[in-house]
Amino acid sequence: MKDFSGKIAVVTGGGSGMGRELVRQLVAEGCAIAMCDVSARGMAETQRLCEAAGLPQGLRITSHVADVSNEENVIQFRDEVSAQHATDRIHLLFNNAGISGGGSMIVNERAEWERTFNICWGGVYLNTRAFLPMLRTADEAHIVNTSSMNGFWASVGPDTPHTAYSAAKFAVKGFTEALIADFRMNAPHIRVSVVMPGHIGTGIRDNSLKVQTNTDADGLNAAQIAQIRARLSSMGRDATKYSDADIERMHAERARRFVSDAPTSAAEAAKIILDGVRADRLRILVGPDAHIIDRMVREDPDHAYEPEFYERFATEAGWSLGR
Repeated sequence: MKDFSGKIAVVTGGGSGMGRELVRQLVAEGCAIAMCDVSARGMAETQRLCEAAGLPQGLRITSHVADVSNEENVIQFRDEVSAQHATDRIHLLFNNAGISGGGSMIVNERAEWERTFNICWGGVYLNTRAFLPMLRTADEAHIVNTSSMNGFWASVGPDTPHTAYSAAKFAVKGFTEALIADFRMNAPHIRVSVVMPGHIGTGIRDNSLKVQTNTDADGLNAAQIAQIRARLSSMGRDATKYSDADIERMHAERARRFVSDAPTSAAEAAKIILDGVRADRLRILVGPDAHIIDRMVREDPDHAYEPEFYERFATEAGWSLGR
């Protein structure tokens, strides 16, 4: 699919980060958009940015509040897309929504673990299942599933458990690759790509806490502070020595640095993804760190989870060892 003009794209997680930038860049190319997110406020800002840049005449952008891990929400989202765009087909499905959390099977609550897994993996499955009839009706179609560098390396460092997110992203990668033979046999006009970003400068830290605790308010509440304390405990740190104010300052600084220290911005990531779709690439690695860790894991898979391996990667990729 070389040209997005005149196409209809569905983008999950369109209220922030890479999802917002995908929407903006697709709109600039004349692609109609149906985006979903749990944050109506986030989607309103995405829409405002698109309108401020100038919308092609008659181009339709619709916003839909939906939790991608909830099948009832997803089905309602699909039905709204069909009705509001007056169509029985879409051409592009970007399964982009995701959150972090649930790093430890031992320290973190089961609900947090499953919330992360069900959004990062379940959202991909449910939206693919729901929109597949509309993709099959189109004359050409492409599904783009966002995995991660954690889809082939289940780590962000030897002292930080990362189980829920990594497990989900491995599932997304395997699912996408398994679709190749299925579509070749049963829907040959549908192409697939798996996106594997490294560290991208997004607000995922703040957004994940909001989704995990069902709030869109600014500032941290008691439940969010408790989740951060659990994360510190999972890393072997004594969370009791920090006051609530300390936790808030720590979180704000880590969220700021997650954006400022990222080697790749959300806008740069979106451009890489769309260029990868045009090139019909199965694996779309995003960011220099993703390329580095992909090579390193292939070269030395047996030691990929040793502290020395991480130190070598962090040095080459420019990651802080204190992440």
